[in-house]
Parts: sequence; C-alpha cells; structure tokens
Amino acid sequence: MRKTYDFSKGRKNPYARRLKKQITIRLDEDTLAYFKRLAEEAEVPYQTLINLFLRDCARGKKRLSMKWEAA
Repeated sequence: MRKTYDFSKGRKNPYARRLKKQITIRLDEDTLAYFKRLAEEAEVPYQTLINLFLRDCARGKKRLSMKWEAA
C-alpha cells in the first residue's frame, strides 16, 4: 500500500445515488414466507425480491385500494 494517494483527478461515484439504504421493516410471517418462497424459486435473495417488487410499485405509481366494508 502507498503512504499517500492522489485523488485530485478523482470523480464522484456515478452509482452513488442508486445505493441502497438499510432500514428496519416489520412484516408478518405469512408475507415473509411468501417472498422467501418466490425468491427461492427465482434464485435471488428475498430482500432483493422485495426491493424489486416495491420498486415496480413505485415506478408504476401503484396505489393500494383500501375499502372498509360494514360488517
């Protein structure tokens, strides 16, 4: 390793804005099991699959339709 490095000609990481942010999310067991099963079938990590699903929802500006029905 060098003692010093010259970063004067360096540039910002062009992918920095695409980096992921770690968060905590609470999911019920059935939902988590569903995504883990899908991820296993697709051979991708389940967190990646959840991220892809949420990204698709965000890009498509999908909204949840919640209608409460009287009992």
